[in-house]
Parts: sequence; structure tokens; C-alpha cells
Amino acid sequence: MMMQETDWHPHILEEAGLSEEAIEQLGEELVAFHDRFSDAFQRSEQQRLGEVILKGMLSDAGNKTTEAVALRYLGEKKVRSSQLFLSKAKWDENTMQENYQQELARLLADEQGMLCVDGSDFPKKGKHSAGVARQYCGRLGKVENCQSGLFVSYASTHGYGLVDRQLYMPEKWFDDDYAKRRKRCRVPEDLQFQTKNEIALDLLRKQKEAGHFPAQWIGCDAAFGADGKFLQGVHALGYTYFADIRCNQQVWIEEPEVGLPPYKGRGRRPTKVQPLTASMSVAEVAQDPSLHWQKVTLAQGAKGSINAQVTRLRVSPKNQNGLLGEECWLYMRVFEDGTIKYAFSNASENCTMAEMNRAATMRWSIEQCFNECKSELGMDQYEMRSYVGWHRHMLYVFLAHLFLLQIRMTFKKKQQS
Repeated sequence: MMMQETDWHPHILEEAGLSEEAIEQLGEELVAFHDRFSDAFQRSEQQRLGEVILKGMLSDAGNKTTEAVALRYLGEKKVRSSQLFLSKAKWDENTMQENYQQELARLLADEQGMLCVDGSDFPKKGKHSAGVARQYCGRLGKVENCQSGLFVSYASTHGYGLVDRQLYMPEKWFDDDYAKRRKRCRVPEDLQFQTKNEIALDLLRKQKEAGHFPAQWIGCDAAFGADGKFLQGVHALGYTYFADIRCNQQVWIEEPEVGLPPYKGRGRRPTKVQPLTASMSVAEVAQDPSLHWQKVTLAQGAKGSINAQVTRLRVSPKNQNGLLGEECWLYMRVFEDGTIKYAFSNASENCTMAEMNRAATMRWSIEQCFNECKSELGMDQYEMRSYVGWHRHMLYVFLAHLFLLQIRMTFKKKQQS
């Protein structure tokens, strides 16, 4: 009977425009939805606990931690078993994830789709949760005690959803001093340190190999766009990237003269060929009065049209070694509030501006996923400390978000018909 209770998050019902009759059917639909992933479980009790966690994420509860959800729906005696379900119980989250990705791809897959990578940070107290450390926390805009995860999303004309995730483990967590802590947090013994960008590239490689999500584009923010090695890795996978960059990124708008720098009379004579023409920042490029800007509507937002002035040109980036990078597109857009955004793309020279504008809008999809999952589904409301528990919690957030996607698509079709 628990799953039939009509305590859904009000925004979920509002945006779908559900009738009272439809709301009454949601409980049964949620049970049937969760049943699709039943082959991941060893016991029926596990499936029951999973249903409760999923229902809690979709509910109107202000507190969506596992403990709070268990108390609300199952009572105090089931709190511990609910927590263990995510942190330690033996069930196959890999099977669940594979099934989830197939379900998401069935709804969204499109040859013109985009995979996006981004990080999301979760402030945490204490020092006993897997991967927790004092590090830059994007959510707070400063260095703070937090966990950091890397995520992949997928977007197409049909919608968007999160695809995969991995918890970032700071390098100090692999020191001998952290051996006991790693064991307590159930960190895999064979896990090795990787930078965030290396993790992101590996996640993309996994998606390429799995083949569930056909994608023309890869979208990312400036933390990845500033990393030439990451962009080279994306290119090597056969993808076209649309990568945000920082305003101080250096480029050449014309191929520079290359040669040995003049000897300054001290030290060793230069032996390595370098660009001899000075580079310029993309912010300086944007001030060029000869650029042709065009006004476009990039998307329809909650508050109306999102308009911008856009332009693009071919440039050669200056890489981390100060050398000439591969020629690519520099795409720039100025929003109505004066904000300027810059991006690199390895799209072909015959890629149309319309295609690039579409890529620019799809890049926002992963931020929309984060906003919805945190504001509606309790993505950042968890208390488990284990590495396994973090990944299982996020997987259930993915399931809840997929259920929302199905509601939107189902009732959109009904309204159209």
C-alpha cells in the first residue's frame, strides 16, 4: 500500500500537468518501472527496499536521506536494513546500470545527440566519507570539505538524462596513511589515482564501447576545455567536441611564423622551434570590429527566449607548452546581459552555424540534470560513507530522473493527441 500514497513532489505533478486520476495511477506505474530492474537483486526484500528509496526520492519529503525515507515509509526497525541496502548488501548495481542505460537510450537515442561531462560537488562534514577532502567546491565557490563526482549525461531532441558517474578520489587517499580509511569506505583495492579529466575521458570511452548512446557531440565546460590532452582524447574517440574555454585562452587567428627564438646573449642558445608571432586572448579576439555577429534565439527558457549575438572563426590554440595547437573553431556568444561565452570545437570546416548553435544549447542539459536531481530528487541528500554506497545512491537518483522523463514524455504525447 505504501507505493500508492499520493505524496509526490508537487513540482513533478505541476510540470507534467497530471489529472487526479493519473496521479492515482503513478504508484502502480512506479512499482512496474522498478520491476524492470529486478534481475539486479538476489532477494525480494532488496527489491522492496529499492522501491521505497525510489519512492522517497520522488516524494514531497524535505529530507530524502535513506534514514528519513525508511522512517517515513517502513518504520524505525527497517532503517538499518535500508542503509545497508545501499552501502553493503550484495546485489548487482552493474546489471541495474546496464538496464538503466538501455532504457534511457530507448527513449533518447539520436545520431545527432550529445554526451556531456561535468563535475558536481557535495559539501560534507567530517573525514570518514570516501573521497572527502578539502578541495575546491563548485557549489560553494571556495575550498571546502566536500566530495566530488564526475558525471556523463546524454541529450537529444527527445530529452536528457544522466548516464554514468564516478566518485573522484583525491591523490592523498592513495597514501599509506589512508589504507584503513580506504578499507572502511570499501574503496576498490585495484582503484588507482586519476585526475578528474582522466576519469571523465574514461567514462566517455566506456560509453563509446557500450554503444548505447549514439552521439555526434561531446560537451564540456572550461575545466575540460582548457585541457588540450583531454580534447585530443575526445577527438581520438571520434567525437566532435564543443568545449567551453576561459576568456584568457590564448590563440592565433592567423598561422604564426615559427622558428628559433632570437638568442638573448645569456644562457644556452634556443634549440626548439616556437611560434614567433605573439598570441592573443579570446577576449581580445571578441573585440575585433571586423567580426560579423548575428542575433539568434538559442533556446526557449522558463522566462522566455534565450537570445544571443554569435560569431565564429578558425583559430589555432596555444597549448600548455606554448606551442601551436590544431586549428579549430572559436565560437563566441554574447548574451543580452552582456555575458560572453567562448568555446572551441573540432567540428569540420563545413559545419554550419546552425549546427554549432544547437550544440551550444545541448551543453546546458547536464546542468539541468543536476538542478532537477538536487532540487527534486535528493541527489545531494545522502549519509552513507562508502564508495559503493555513493555510486548506488547516484544510480537510484538516475532511476528517479528516468521515471520523471517517462512521465513527461507520456503525458506530452497524451496532450498532443
